[in-house]
Amino acid sequence: MFIITADTLSNQNALELRQVPRRFLGRVFVWPRAEGDWRLKARLIFEVELLRYFAALSPFAVAALIWQDSALAISQAPLLMLLVVYAVEMRFLRVAKAARGSILPQVDCDRALDLFAVRGRQLLTRIAAARRMAEGTLTLVVEQSDLARIAPLTLVSVQWSEGPEILKLTKDERDLIRSTLFDAPLTEAQMHKLTLARNETIHSVALELRTIPAHARMAALTGIA
Repeated sequence: MFIITADTLSNQNALELRQVPRRFLGRVFVWPRAEGDWRLKARLIFEVELLRYFAALSPFAVAALIWQDSALAISQAPLLMLLVVYAVEMRFLRVAKAARGSILPQVDCDRALDLFAVRGRQLLTRIAAARRMAEGTLTLVVEQSDLARIAPLTLVSVQWSEGPEILKLTKDERDLIRSTLFDAPLTEAQMHKLTLARNETIHSVALELRTIPAHARMAALTGIA
């Protein structure tokens, strides 16, 4: 999980948004600055389509080096290359439409969505109440890669309608998200199954800040939320 905020992102231009929810994958390259180990960085690199295309076509380059007399013929097989890229991208790395129903039963999808909504509202309430925010709408946005058979890539951000802007989360707020958002039974892996089953890469929960009750604001201010 990569929490997107000003203190964790290298390329600050990626934080610019015109509407909520803001999508990242496939639109802008995000790179961690203050968090994430080599596994997260490797997973972000793997998300770059062009690099995956090169990897899928690398056997043709190796074959051309081994059989140099046939290098010209190998390089002039664009249809075969396209078929290889298609097979890797659409048949191996992604789930076919007919197979989505077997990933997660509908009842489990509904249960996961309900639990995500409850946790999302709780997180947003605690963050907004502690900040004494009262105007606009906060949205917890979880974006996941649609690539299967590989570790899930999850981008999490809190987006505010006023601006609009991506909220600059403190370390305590980021730790709160890490400790509560993907606790069992709704783990990050289970959320990824939901993403693949529904073929929806964006999941979001919105909270109208004016609806936060007074007792929630008081609890957050006294540190017992």
